[in-house]
Amino acid sequence: MLGLMTVGGFFMFRKFLKVLPKADGKSKLDWQNHWVETSRPLWTDESKSFLDELVQPVPGPFRDIAKHSIAAEIGKIAVESGAREVTRDHCIKGYIVATPRRDYKFLMNFLHKKGIDYSPYQHLINK
Repeated sequence: MLGLMTVGGFFMFRKFLKVLPKADGKSKLDWQNHWVETSRPLWTDESKSFLDELVQPVPGPFRDIAKHSIAAEIGKIAVESGAREVTRDHCIKGYIVATPRRDYKFLMNFLHKKGIDYSPYQHLINK
């Protein structure tokens, strides 16, 4: 029981830190919501399904949260580049930027299975 409370407390504390405002007055969660809403018209059915495939290995209870934060990073990249729509390239770059290094192995295996060359993203992976 104590272990479950500790784990739950850890995740609640992480969520609390995301809600605290930064120097610009917006929290990390506010910025995520901003980028998701700003990029909403840029998403195509293909890019949405590609994102769904990327977040598939995330455990079910955390998948929506992970998808939202990854989508925010993808949206930020797409909007800042002036793109007309979110592409696979944006999805891959956003996934790399938004996820921890330990998830890169899954991404490289996934891209290899799909026949997508990941060498253009090697500079992001090696950061």
